[in-house]
Amino acid sequence: MISKRRSLRLAVVGVFGAASLALTGTAMAATPAAHNATPVVVAQKAVPAKAGITAKPSVSLVHAWQLFRVTGQTTGLKASSEVTLQQKQHGKWVSLPASTSISRDGSYSLGVKLGLKGKNDLRIVSGTTASPVFNVTVR
Repeated sequence: MISKRRSLRLAVVGVFGAASLALTGTAMAATPAAHNATPVVVAQKAVPAKAGITAKPSVSLVHAWQLFRVTGQTTGLKASSEVTLQQKQHGKWVSLPASTSISRDGSYSLGVKLGLKGKNDLRIVSGTTASPVFNVTVR
């Protein structure tokens, strides 16, 4: 009798084991395989920042040949490239002998002396990029 019970017990355990494996298999098949999916990485092209220059004079009124500073920030321009001061003379932009290079953080600082009395329209340029026009009056 012991051998019949033991064999019956083994048969019942075997049936339950097979049933649980079957249920586990269907449960696994029913779940989406998202954890096995490889994520798709889409490469995006880096869009270069639009080039721009800001300019701010330290004063708006100076005496002739008095030193003042023009400071500002650049975006989209290489560090160590040159920025130059331009002055509007008789309707044309004329580059003055005042230039400096752009620092690593994109800033610049330029010492300027003007001798043309009156209201001077000025701007900072680098290549084809120019700052908005600003004014300094020389007395």
